[in-house]
Amino acid sequence: QLQLVESGGGLVQPGGSLRLSCAASGSTLDNYGIGWFRQAPGKEREAVSCISSSGGSRNFADSVKGRFTMSRDNAKNTFYLQMNNLKPEDTAVYYCKGESPVLHQDYWGQGTRVTVSS
Repeated sequence: QLQLVESGGGLVQPGGSLRLSCAASGSTLDNYGIGWFRQAPGKEREAVSCISSSGGSRNFADSVKGRFTMSRDNAKNTFYLQMNNLKPEDTAVYYCKGESPVLHQDYWGQGTRVTVSS
């Protein structure tokens, strides 16, 4: 069964950058759709950026377009979210997700907290 662990969160000043990592184990990510989601305090979880199992990519949140970039490294069985020009409204717990088209099941990491503040 796929297991996901996020890392790379922390405190950063507005305008700064962070790179979040999602390390997978238990299965290869090659055949999974992958994505990043975030949840701010008191708000619903929202999709940030996803790559489908067929390879198509999409940023779901208009607020991050042009600032966030998602990538994957199949050799390391890891995918990333590069976050540039961070804003206070980006403050949230960020979760990574793997979607199995075979098992029709989603797998979630435990989340990593990102705080953007001066």
